[in-house]
Amino acid sequence: MSSPSTKSASRRSAPRVLSEAELARIAGELAEGKPPMVWFTSAAVGIEEGKSGKIVALGDPADGDFLQVRPTGSKDVLSFGPSEVTLTKPARGTTVAPGGAKPATHHVPEPSNRKDTPVTQPSSPPSAAPKPAAPRSLAPVPDEATAAAKPAAPRPAKATAARKPKAPEVTVTLTGTADGEWTVDVVNGKKRSVKGLAVNSGAVAQAAKILHPEVEEVVAGILEAAREVQQAKVAQLQAELEAAKRLLAELGD
Repeated sequence: MSSPSTKSASRRSAPRVLSEAELARIAGELAEGKPPMVWFTSAAVGIEEGKSGKIVALGDPADGDFLQVRPTGSKDVLSFGPSEVTLTKPARGTTVAPGGAKPATHHVPEPSNRKDTPVTQPSSPPSAAPKPAAPRSLAPVPDEATAAAKPAAPRPAKATAARKPKAPEVTVTLTGTADGEWTVDVVNGKKRSVKGLAVNSGAVAQAAKILHPEVEEVVAGILEAAREVQQAKVAQLQAELEAAKRLLAELGD
């Protein structure tokens, strides 16, 4: 049977888990994207007491070790119970008690084959059997260099708007000379379809009237100038013809 002094020391060394208020604070900081800083207590298994780390996620409290912690200087994420970490930063050279409690003034030696302190929920009934310490689960943490090396997901291609068929450009060139001769050139796109096609002056005059008054005025002026040139030629030819007739009459006599 244990002595009263042994029972008292056992009660003083029992770990104090994080309170409901502290767990709510941790959950709130995680929701804001700010992993809270914690320090490992003497109850932490495999981690030096007083070492810091950051809580990156909260698991199911029923699992016991539901706090996902990444120790400082490590890329691994380990699972810990609420008695293995504290939100209170320990002073240098002091011992961190589980759950942030102040260290006891006396030390109760533990046997060399001490097992890990079982983690229980604050709301669990006292009669619940302690769960054995679960093995540390390593959550893979993506390497920043590997994540940067992965190519970005291709963006969905924008639906190209249906192009409207472009109507071919047609260029019609009407050329007139001082002698009243008219020709038409037609270029369809980049291909010359009609080149130097002769057209009647009367057809040109009719087309000018249909197109536009300014076009009609310009074409009418050109036609009038050509008419005067032709009249001058007729007069000249008539004079030459009369001279030739007179010469022919004189030669006949």
